[in-house]
Amino acid sequence: MSASEPTIRCPQCKTEIKLTESLAAPLIEATRDRYEQMIARKEAEAQAREVFFQKKAAELKQAEASLEARVNAKLQTERTQIAAEEAQKAKNQFGFELQKRATELSELQNVLKQKDHKLAEAQEAQAALMRKERALDDAKREMDLTIEKQVQANLRDVRLKAIQEHEEQSRLKVLEKEHIIQGMQRQIEELKRRAEQGSQQLQGEVLELDLEATFRSKFPVDVIDPVPKGEVGG
Repeated sequence: MSASEPTIRCPQCKTEIKLTESLAAPLIEATRDRYEQMIARKEAEAQAREVFFQKKAAELKQAEASLEARVNAKLQTERTQIAAEEAQKAKNQFGFELQKRATELSELQNVLKQKDHKLAEAQEAQAALMRKERALDDAKREMDLTIEKQVQANLRDVRLKAIQEHEEQSRLKVLEKEHIIQGMQRQIEELKRRAEQGSQQLQGEVLELDLEATFRSKFPVDVIDPVPKGEVGG
């Protein structure tokens, strides 16, 4: 028996009982597989969410940069155009065009603000994802502790069941031995009675030797002593 495999000792017969493969391994493996699959699923979901939010954040950032460049270019164009038109158009046209350009600029600024808002939302979502990942790590550690506690509890149950089963087997063997001994004692008494009736002591001794050999064959580990003459066997 390997020194690394857990065993228990029967309190009755002191027999070493191996637990790992015969009793504990299936239960431990099933519990571990169930929790490992659940943890792997949670980690995969968290990773997928992180990739999604990172992709969205990158897209928003790129869109913001592109929009800002377009806004700057358009602003520069509009400024140049407004400056050129100011010298060419009448004063009544100047106010109208200026208002139009201002409106367009305001709209572009609003679009930029919306992009900034979406980027802030994406950053907040990424921060929330990081908090969830930390919570998942905490839950994983708690789950590992729970698994260890359950495994230890299951091992205790398995050990107790093994001891109880072994004790029950020992008790049944003792009862069977006692039943056989009682039956043989009755046979001895009957044989002695017959031997005494026939006044044949030698025949009785031969029969006792035969029964003694029967005892030794059935109970090789027990010590079988001959019954002294003049005494009743027991």
